[in-house]
Formats: sequence, structure tokens, C-alpha cells
Amino acid sequence: MLVRMTVEGLLFDPRSSMYILLLKNAEGTATLPIWIGKPEADSIALALGKVATPRPLTHDLIKNMVNNLKMKITRIVVTEILDNTYYALIFLSDSKNEISIDSRPSDAIALALRVNAPIFVEESVLEKRSTDELEEWLKNLKPEDFGNVM
Repeated sequence: MLVRMTVEGLLFDPRSSMYILLLKNAEGTATLPIWIGKPEADSIALALGKVATPRPLTHDLIKNMVNNLKMKITRIVVTEILDNTYYALIFLSDSKNEISIDSRPSDAIALALRVNAPIFVEESVLEKRSTDELEEWLKNLKPEDFGNVM
């Protein structure tokens, strides 16, 4: 079963020097933290802020290619977690056929934000991934831990 999620925000984790992409379901009862690198965080932050760049960045290029091929990104799905690595699929449609393409969740989400595609997570991923680590991290969070994403 798929659970629809939205991007709740980006946090900087000074312990790992990585960013945490936080997804949350509509009811606010489920969260999914995904640790990502700075380039992916920057791309997601640009999409969240609806910042236009003078030239297309990688995710904008992919969006433009999909549009020019008369296709549509219909949804992205975080499908599984294996050895602390998340996997995702980007679903594309040409109105007749739908295909899925393997992706890192951070790239899939950066694209989804640019084309307004829904973001889903397999329920099994939410059940498998304990948020205890995130909750512990959030309890110990200080205001200075909120770094500037860009």
C-alpha cells in the first residue's frame, strides 16, 4: 500500500555533515527521514523556494527533456530500504504507456517538486524504518544546528 507524503523540510545534521530530507504524511502521523548530500539538498531547496536559475540545472534539464518528449512524470515512489539505502521509482507516462525508472529518492523528489507530481512511500518502508534515531536527534537539536541549506 502506498502512503502519500509531502516534503516537510530540510535539516542539516552537523554530526554527519549531511542533510535530512523529512517527508510527512497528510495526517502527520508518519515521518520518513532520508539523509542526503548537499547537492541534492540544494536542488530540493531551490524547488521548494521556486527559485529560477539562469540556466537549467540537472533536475530542470530532466524535467525539460520529459516535457519535450511529450511525457509526464505521474508520481514517484520510495519503494524500499536495504542496508540503510533507500530506493525509489519515477513513473513516466505518454498517456498510453507508463514506465518506471530506478532513482535515488533525493533525485526523484527534486523532480517531483519541479513538476508537481505526488510523492508516495511504500507502507512497508515506513514500518521498517524506525524514526527513533530522528526523534532522538530532534530532541537534542539546538537552534544553531539549523544550517542554511543554500
